[in-house]
Amino acid sequence: MRLSAVLAMAAKVEVPAGYRYGTNRPWTVAAKRHQPPGKKRRKVFVERIAPEDRTVLRGDTVEILKGKDAGKQGKVSQVIGARNWVLVEGMNTHYRWVGRSSNSRGTYIASEAPLLVNHVRLVDPSDRKATEVEWRFTEEGERVRVSVRSGTIIPEPLFQRCDGIIPEQWKDGPKDTGTEDAVRRSYTPSLKTLEEEVMEKMEIVETRVPRKAFWY
Repeated sequence: MRLSAVLAMAAKVEVPAGYRYGTNRPWTVAAKRHQPPGKKRRKVFVERIAPEDRTVLRGDTVEILKGKDAGKQGKVSQVIGARNWVLVEGMNTHYRWVGRSSNSRGTYIASEAPLLVNHVRLVDPSDRKATEVEWRFTEEGERVRVSVRSGTIIPEPLFQRCDGIIPEQWKDGPKDTGTEDAVRRSYTPSLKTLEEEVMEKMEIVETRVPRKAFWY
């Protein structure tokens, strides 16, 4: 595991009261541009689904039930729990110009618009069809997602970061900082100056007596 991953686990994002969540993460420049500090937007009343009750997770394969892409299947790229939204790769897209100006034509790109979590269904891995899902417990006490129609266990997808790395499958390379090295205490503070520490390390003996200095 990299040092950045260790620091990310310890970091906590704080958002102001009444913050209106969107498709951009609160700490990004795009989110701050759409909702700068002090700006109040119309409040959205949403009955948020508890994290432990969510059946659709990032990386799942789902089938869209409503909209222009109804009946199509895709992979969930982002879950916005505060708004009960999911973004599916390549689905429910809208097109817009980026970087368009008087001197440049810009680029015409496609962006995925969010879908309500009630408008998608998980795909049963046994028959590749949409199914309702509920949480159940196995005989060993493990909490799993089960297809209501077939009773098939739908495993939770491995968490994949934005850069495509799956932490459970990551192997440290020769230049990566391991977790043990990151948390290991490698410096002991002291009241000595840097010069005194260097002299002690290099076994340099100073016989001169420094002149007294007075600060007023």
